[in-house]
Amino acid sequence: MDLSNTTIPIKGLCFDKDGTLFDFAATWEAWANAFLLRAAQGDVARATRVGASIGFDLTTSKFAPDSIVIAGTPGEVSDALAPHFPELSRSALLDMLNEEASRAPQEPAVPLTPLLEGFRAAGLMLGVATNDSEGPARAHLDAAGVTGLFDFIAGYDSGFGGKPAPGQLLAFASAVSLAPEQIVMVGDSTHDLDAGRAAGMRTIGVLTGTAKIEDLAPFADVVLRDIGEIPVWLEMQ
Repeated sequence: MDLSNTTIPIKGLCFDKDGTLFDFAATWEAWANAFLLRAAQGDVARATRVGASIGFDLTTSKFAPDSIVIAGTPGEVSDALAPHFPELSRSALLDMLNEEASRAPQEPAVPLTPLLEGFRAAGLMLGVATNDSEGPARAHLDAAGVTGLFDFIAGYDSGFGGKPAPGQLLAFASAVSLAPEQIVMVGDSTHDLDAGRAAGMRTIGVLTGTAKIEDLAPFADVVLRDIGEIPVWLEMQ
């Protein structure tokens, strides 16, 4: 459903976390280095081989554009890693993955508190829908001091599924008593935008992840440099 020209007022914003609220590279490149070396017990050669299997170059600390880490859930990432760490149970691997994710440094894409407070002052309901686990997601938002500015926070393990399915977004709409067409989904990947469209929402793509404008444009009502440009876009609606 194309909602780009609708006159229905926007009452809510639902944000992806990594690559949207926070710069993707600053967080997940550090996570990948720490996790791989920990899981490989300091064996750099082994960590390098395993990193390559999930699209991460340990030498350059860079992800390939098609890395499963970019849009996959921790469960999907742990499944991809499991064959390389037969000495670890899947639950132990997932626990380690989430522990390192909780410790990963966060670099906000823009100053978050004034932006989110501005949205709240305008009467907008705010949500987070991430393919990360809910625990690390809340830890990241807590560290940034913005958890209390959101009405809804869901990870892939919160009971609503993960993106690109629309379950998290529909749960947000229900939680804040809004119709999906009153909400905009904001994200840095096609998973985010596909989920938004599937939920019947408008979609904003941002370029603070790994995707390029040409990747996002076919699935977005607009592609912005970062979430700091949303207020101006909202004024034009």
